[in-house]
Amino acid sequence: MTELDLPDHEYLTVKELAELLRLKERKIYDLAASGAVPCSRATGKLLFPANEIRDWIEQAQSGGGAAPMHSSKLRTPIMLGSHDPLLDWAIRQSGCGLATLHDGSNDGLDRFTSGEGIAAGLHILDPSTGTWNVPAVSRAAARQNAVLVRFATRRRGLVVRPGERAPKDLHDLAGVRFVPRQAGSGTDTLLRHLLERDGLDLSAVEQAETARTEDDAVEAVRRGAADTTFGLEAVARSFGLEFVPVIEEEFALLVDRKAWFEAPMQALMGFCATGAFRDRADAYGGYDTEGLGTVLWNA
Repeated sequence: MTELDLPDHEYLTVKELAELLRLKERKIYDLAASGAVPCSRATGKLLFPANEIRDWIEQAQSGGGAAPMHSSKLRTPIMLGSHDPLLDWAIRQSGCGLATLHDGSNDGLDRFTSGEGIAAGLHILDPSTGTWNVPAVSRAAARQNAVLVRFATRRRGLVVRPGERAPKDLHDLAGVRFVPRQAGSGTDTLLRHLLERDGLDLSAVEQAETARTEDDAVEAVRRGAADTTFGLEAVARSFGLEFVPVIEEEFALLVDRKAWFEAPMQALMGFCATGAFRDRADAYGGYDTEGLGTVLWNA
């Protein structure tokens, strides 16, 4: 193999990459451990994605940096993206040490692809296919050394105070005061898609102050600042409010592949496999965590 004469299969072994780069195999292991070269450990052994290796070599030849993507060596241990109360609880309870920066799915995806954190929680619907997260991630994170794994399916709908007139569905929002979520959040994007699909217009609905987390949106309804919001069943139940189901959504984690094998993510995912986690999910309600950790997309 010459410098750019890569084999036609999708992944290279350590030996193949060493031959390609004319390096000792020990050096390839060192490069992989430092995050300097794109690699995967998903199979239990080191494999190197051929397309990313080609880009990595070409960038080095043109005077660019050592790698075409953000290494988790430079990433801060932060969970980005959408707020999820069960995930938030698991981060704290597991003692994994991850910080959180929740400002919506699309914000999290943008920050992740810029190398700002090691993982991002997402619930992004692709209207053209009716599928969740994978289309958005495959477009935005194709050059990232990352993996998308399942976290949970969640029930989302309209949250109202007990004893008050509850909207029957999204067509029934006229005359109620609604708590919106920030533009770019998965919730706002999903709501606008559902309204547009049904010929409805959110701007025609009276809106309260924008809430930036699931808890803030539902808490605004609880204290009477608004009549309803498009929230999670789990949060509605936590605040003692009533819930009108609208849709089930898939919540997933986009994780830097190198960070997946390091202590914070291993501690978090290990805790999510415990009975305590399953009991909490059941107590919240509105969650299905079957298949948690299943790989949905692999860069």
